[in-house]
Amino acid sequence: MDPITPIKKLIRDIPDFPKKGILFRDITPLLADPSGLALSIELLANPFRGKRIDLVVGAESRGFIFGTAVACCLSAGFVLVRKPGKLPHKKVSMSYELEYGSDSLEMHADSIVAGQRVLIVDDVLATGGTMKACCDLVNQLGGELVGVAVLIELAGLQGRKKVAPASVHSVLQY
Repeated sequence: MDPITPIKKLIRDIPDFPKKGILFRDITPLLADPSGLALSIELLANPFRGKRIDLVVGAESRGFIFGTAVACCLSAGFVLVRKPGKLPHKKVSMSYELEYGSDSLEMHADSIVAGQRVLIVDDVLATGGTMKACCDLVNQLGGELVGVAVLIELAGLQGRKKVAPASVHSVLQY
């Protein structure tokens, strides 16, 4: 059996959530399963072993779960990207477009030193707005963006195009 099958079995499909017509991929059963969680972290981290990653960046909130675990696997530091008003120190921010409106993300201004090699990790790449904002924050602080790693890529939403030229590694594609 390939390594992806056990992970896929732990992701629950919930139709019509958060609204009618959306098929939500629920990762909570995966998070509760020790071997499934460990395998998913390994599959996220493996392509970046030996790539000299200095920092892993993760966006609130599920990016914190996967990002810190991947950072530990790669012996790298971890940087938080948060919604506005959550970080206490000097910040940089990036606005991005949503389906109906806009939002913004923030990172501490001193969290990346120019030239540090950075990997961005999250649970899902959908339309790419959040991930693009994270890429832009890394670039704004002078980080060298090595790539993006996600557990799930919703390929039909073409988020990969939005974060180009960053390379994207996805464990699962739907």
